[in-house]
Amino acid sequence: MVERAHTIAEEVLFPAVIEVDAQGVIPGSHFDLLAAQGFYALGGDPERGGVEVDLRSLVAILETLAGGCLTTTFTWVQHYSVVRGLTGTTNAELREKYLGSATRGELRGGVAFAGAVPRPPRLWATATDGGWLLSGEAPFVTGWGIVDVLLISARNTALTGEPTGTVVTGLVDAEAGAGITVEKLHMVAAQGSNTVRLRFEDYVLPAEKVTTEVSHRDFLATQPVSLRLSGCLAMGVAGRCIRMIGEAGCSEVAELLHAEHRMVRDRLDGGLGDPETLPAARAAASELAYRCAGALVVAVGSSGILARQHAQRLVREATFTLVSAGRPEIKNNLLGVFGRVHE
Repeated sequence: MVERAHTIAEEVLFPAVIEVDAQGVIPGSHFDLLAAQGFYALGGDPERGGVEVDLRSLVAILETLAGGCLTTTFTWVQHYSVVRGLTGTTNAELREKYLGSATRGELRGGVAFAGAVPRPPRLWATATDGGWLLSGEAPFVTGWGIVDVLLISARNTALTGEPTGTVVTGLVDAEAGAGITVEKLHMVAAQGSNTVRLRFEDYVLPAEKVTTEVSHRDFLATQPVSLRLSGCLAMGVAGRCIRMIGEAGCSEVAELLHAEHRMVRDRLDGGLGDPETLPAARAAASELAYRCAGALVVAVGSSGILARQHAQRLVREATFTLVSAGRPEIKNNLLGVFGRVHE
């Protein structure tokens, strides 16, 4: 799968990335190819059609694809959580209905978890006959008009005995309708990801589409892996910049940055065993991408700021990674790094 990812990144994604960035549209053939090569099955149970890889390989796959086209990778990778959610659910009927088509890439999914994380939450779930009513907002939802379903999480704060409540997660159809409105967002990078803001008002999530209901504490306990994987986007951008810096004739700078790239990856990997260090490692990944992109502009010269040039695109994509899948702890670490006074 790592070799397949490399081939796709170099032969398909990277040659098309300038056009994807300029037009703000991902060719459907990108997703069809990822499905045909088994990438929509990542995270699934092999006995149910899934493809299992170890964490090191998964990281390599995500970094490689992100270095080919961040927009495509950012949109596709949301599906991984959908497959994981359907694989792990105790809702056997839901799993049987959706998992097979999800691992084949016939059904494609996105996620909306951010509304359930903060205190107070931005998206609430209220129990009702036959399911839940969702109200509030999911601030950044990727793949609208591209994906078929969303795996969405909302907080139930009533009658739990805990101020943070439980988190209800389930599948919803990715289309506007009763109780849901859509606001299109215009971003400086990854515009082709079709990222939107969703607002819910008593939107019905039927019980038969619920994958889990867990305590807020247990929900947050799953976040370190997600945080580690989100760092792959920044590392992929940084890796592509480093490679292009070397191609521009600045091999010494490229070698120094490559060594730092390895160290940051080690920090990210180490954060899984020591989650308190993970926000700082995740911040280091985005700061490295931002610095590498700036170095690439300098390396290629004034042509780097022209439209349809990779250098300026990668600067914008590195900026995107500074806030994508962000958390307050990551923000604080980044501000600390950027605000540091050098003597």
